[in-house]
Amino acid sequence: MDMYEVTVRFFQNGGPFMYPIALVLAIGLAIALERWLVLSSARMRNRMAFNKTMQLLKKQDYNGLMKVGSDSRVPMYRIVAAGLSRFLGSRRRDDIESAMEEGVMEALPGLEKRTQYLATLANVATLLGLLGTIVGLIAAFSAVADAAPTEKASMLSSSISVAMNTTAFGLISAIPLLLLHAVLQTKTTEIVDSFEMASVKVLNVLTDDQASKQRLQTA
Repeated sequence: MDMYEVTVRFFQNGGPFMYPIALVLAIGLAIALERWLVLSSARMRNRMAFNKTMQLLKKQDYNGLMKVGSDSRVPMYRIVAAGLSRFLGSRRRDDIESAMEEGVMEALPGLEKRTQYLATLANVATLLGLLGTIVGLIAAFSAVADAAPTEKASMLSSSISVAMNTTAFGLISAIPLLLLHAVLQTKTTEIVDSFEMASVKVLNVLTDDQASKQRLQTA
């Protein structure tokens, strides 16, 4: 008996609760795949945006950077543009830092979107598995109540084995969803950390340029 036949028989023997658990697993995997693609793309685009931002800052092309930030939907550009806008108006380090922190907070919901559903779906899969097992056990004990004494032990053990399949499938579905949730959370945290690191570097460049101009004016 190959693995496919074992899987099909395991699924068929689990009862009707196997289908909602399978649906929960499919939804969770679809969300995880979509989030993985989105976060991978965001990481790459933000890295490219940071490199271009540093090039424009070194050239002191503030107008070009503001234009890119207003036209682009890449969070890195928008964060830097927010800080640069405050720099051109206030030039206080605290104000610039606050503006870029606000940009990071605006980008965060888009990165964390739907990731939390994975933990919820994992819990739902586990609970559905337990519920299926309890319902199966209730049906098993009801079935053996009117059976012959010699058949009760074999019928009960067989029914319990079938009922436990639901719990097993619920756990099989929940474990990878929890692992995927942890991986995506880590990936999101890395992107947010890159925003904060980039904000500090941009802030240092802007304040260094401002200090250099002030020294030239007083020289």
